[in-house]
Amino acid sequence: MEKSLLTSVILPISLAVIMLGMGLSLRVDDFKRVFKFPKAVLIGTVNQIILLPLLAWALISLLDLDAGIAIGLIILSVCPGGTTSNLISHVSKGDTALSVTLTAISTCATFFTIPIIVNLALAHFSTETQKFELPITQTIGALFLITILPISIGMTIKKRFPNLAEKLDKPVRVLSVVFFAIILAGITYKVRDTFFEFLAESGLACGLLLFSTLTLGFFSARFFKLTLPQSITISIETGIQNGTLGLLVATQLIPNALPEFSIPSATYGLMMFIPAMFFMMFFGKRKRSTDS
Repeated sequence: MEKSLLTSVILPISLAVIMLGMGLSLRVDDFKRVFKFPKAVLIGTVNQIILLPLLAWALISLLDLDAGIAIGLIILSVCPGGTTSNLISHVSKGDTALSVTLTAISTCATFFTIPIIVNLALAHFSTETQKFELPITQTIGALFLITILPISIGMTIKKRFPNLAEKLDKPVRVLSVVFFAIILAGITYKVRDTFFEFLAESGLACGLLLFSTLTLGFFSARFFKLTLPQSITISIETGIQNGTLGLLVATQLIPNALPEFSIPSATYGLMMFIPAMFFMMFFGKRKRSTDS
């Protein structure tokens, strides 16, 4: 996709703001929960980092997707959750601490998984006349600057200036939503001539991926006898993705990227709020005394 002010400036800034917001809600203790609740963290991490991309690849084969949409779906599948998943989990009366922990772990893991898995997809779907590659060194550098660094700054603010972190939390969340809306509108406008064609093809794939990941997350947790709050959280963390990061990878990090690379992230970013509303309305009304 041709680079513009939207993709070159607004998109990276918005992602940095989102990551800063995540950092404002994180503490070092969140990473220590890996040892306190190993089973829940392991199940959630495996679902998101391993099974989610495999599900995406299976859907690509099942639906025989166009190469551009297929690459976009893989990009989406390797993105972590974000502050959105933490908020949804909290309102749904899931295990908020587990949600924050899984988001933190998956975000750090994508530092390595995005370059590897996206490059595998690019190599697989590239043709002799149209080859794509994600520069590993540049990608790691960009991910560090736009994800790890803002998270670290947010965590530092929370530790040293907790009152400031509390005051910044809501404005940063609002800014994240506003930025994401601007980006979606801008990308939709840039591909307006072919948007509905791409949407028709990616919509089914994104819908199936969303349904299957939410289902996988919930029932895998129940199968291993985790509590209801933990199961709700793992479902949300498996199914709710950081679409902004997907858009960044699809539009900024891949040289000569095609417009359709960004469509699954944009489509999914909108669709995921439908089941999110269900989770918040259905599970959010229950009494915690009924959890088991």
